[in-house]
Amino acid sequence: MARCTIVSFRFGPTDGVSVVARMWADALSGIGFDVDWLAGGVEPGWDDPRPVRIVNGLGIGDPEPPVLGSPDAGSLADDVGDALAGADLVVVENLCTIPLNPTAARVVAGVLRGRPAILHHHDPPWQRERFAHMTDLPPDDAAWRHVTINDLTRRQMADRGLTAWTIRNGFDPDPPIGDRDGTRGRLGLHPDDLLVVHPVRAIPRKAVDRAIALTEALGGSRPSGGRPATYWLPGPAEDGYGPELADLMAAARCPVIRHPAASRADLYAAADVVAFPSTWEGFGNPPVEAALARRPATIGTYPVADELRALGFRWFDAAEPGPLVAWLTAPADQQVELLDHNQRVAATELSTDRMAAELETLITEAGWMP
Repeated sequence: MARCTIVSFRFGPTDGVSVVARMWADALSGIGFDVDWLAGGVEPGWDDPRPVRIVNGLGIGDPEPPVLGSPDAGSLADDVGDALAGADLVVVENLCTIPLNPTAARVVAGVLRGRPAILHHHDPPWQRERFAHMTDLPPDDAAWRHVTINDLTRRQMADRGLTAWTIRNGFDPDPPIGDRDGTRGRLGLHPDDLLVVHPVRAIPRKAVDRAIALTEALGGSRPSGGRPATYWLPGPAEDGYGPELADLMAAARCPVIRHPAASRADLYAAADVVAFPSTWEGFGNPPVEAALARRPATIGTYPVADELRALGFRWFDAAEPGPLVAWLTAPADQQVELLDHNQRVAATELSTDRMAAELETLITEAGWMP
């Protein structure tokens, strides 16, 4: 059987790139590839049964990545080459896109020169102010195919001389139903508590302050004597955001919960509202996941949100809580109409079947089908 290795900095249960990589792995398995993983590390909770190989030096947090041309860099190239030996196709998930470990990106690109590979781009450097000076990523090669997760990035790559396909993230149209009562009980919630879930890692662009402000506004809008809304942030702080996050939590005028979720299904089952007020996202899975879990979502004004809205989604504006408050107090039939609509759009426009078909078309046209 043909082998496909998927490469990334890390794999974890809540990391957005990892979630999409797993969708691709299932799709690739479905068209006949024997899929395995290669990364700098895996996080607790990563339970995919397919084999994973760890190569030190590929991770985001690896201290002092080796300098190109040094003996250590040569060793990394040897390790990556050994791990990819025999792979008929390699999919690189963002490692050759965002410069979180530039040496690893260059080493992987060097190993893959002239070989069938898909570079799957989630966050190119020019979309982040702190990386805008980086001009040598993504790399290119005539043997490769580039795939973006949105049309905005595909057009930006075209402006830089790189031809890419857009394959939007895919989602299970019939996701598992989580344990609402059990999850809320473990979080110490009262049955009448309004729970606002912010299903992200805590980094600056996720706008934790806006999600807290939304929760405060929802709590303040409840009838006299009603219980306050509660804010739940299940992801860890990263990129040095811990101290600022601690200050935001301490200043919040609503109950806050910092506790990981047992599963994505339980997270959405427990939620009454999904907050996603990000200032930037390459895609933004949570509002789509919320639609499939039949939960209202309130989102920020990042550019790709407009691209997804054009598919038909009706999401609330995170900066204007009034319409969401009105919906939460509306008759049940009005609530159901919105939930039905968003669920239908997600299942039709962003299904795993649709994503898998587009990926199969790309691989077929490239001549890489097993």
